[in-house]
Amino acid sequence: MKPTQSLHIPLWLALILTLTIVITVRETAVILCQMAGIEKAANIVGLVAMFVILMVWRLSKGLPNWMTRASNTLLVDSGFAFLPVSAGAGLLLFALGDELWGVMITMLISTLIPLWGLAILANRWLNQDANTDSVTTNEQKGQQ
Repeated sequence: MKPTQSLHIPLWLALILTLTIVITVRETAVILCQMAGIEKAANIVGLVAMFVILMVWRLSKGLPNWMTRASNTLLVDSGFAFLPVSAGAGLLLFALGDELWGVMITMLISTLIPLWGLAILANRWLNQDANTDSVTTNEQKGQQ
């Protein structure tokens, strides 16, 4: 992997360039999916195409600093990142018909169980660190 390029451009121009790249890839995916007859998959196809383009760009030239700065600004809350995928998944989800509730329950369970397990592990980890810190503090006080 080559190092990142060091072209310094203003943030506003970097934002415009980054959004132009995203919109161009997405609209190209829409056109290609319409030609293939799978219009509802355009967002997913665009996401995969953007991933491939960025990986090839990164491995061949290295991503420029302006793109990193612009994407960090755009993705502060990660809402922009999940919007196309969520829209595409929502469109496909409602096309399921009778299977909608089964898929929804499966998604809910498969999301909540890992989150619940992660919460338990994080709680134990944080409590263990708090106990270790208090024991260390008490030991240090006893040595003085």
